[in-house]
Amino acid sequence: MNRDFSKDALNAINKKAGKNITESAVKKLASTVKPGTTQNEAQLRQLIKQVSSMAKVPVSEATVQEIINAVKKGGAGSGTMESLMKMMLKK
Repeated sequence: MNRDFSKDALNAINKKAGKNITESAVKKLASTVKPGTTQNEAQLRQLIKQVSSMAKVPVSEATVQEIINAVKKGGAGSGTMESLMKMMLKK
């Protein structure tokens, strides 16, 4: 993931949530993500809940399921991750 995308994504989350999520907090959470995380539904569900909690943006069960389905269908490239973040933030 390139630096501009990371900064833009963090700014979008902070703006939407009205909170100041630090880059170090995101890096700490990201360090727990393993390649298999996106393939394991329970781990992916937990990651979504962690991101939701950190951003203080509630995510409905329906949205969680949409995100899981999108990850299963399209993998987890940077374009997909950006789409998933937008999906979380618009709900």
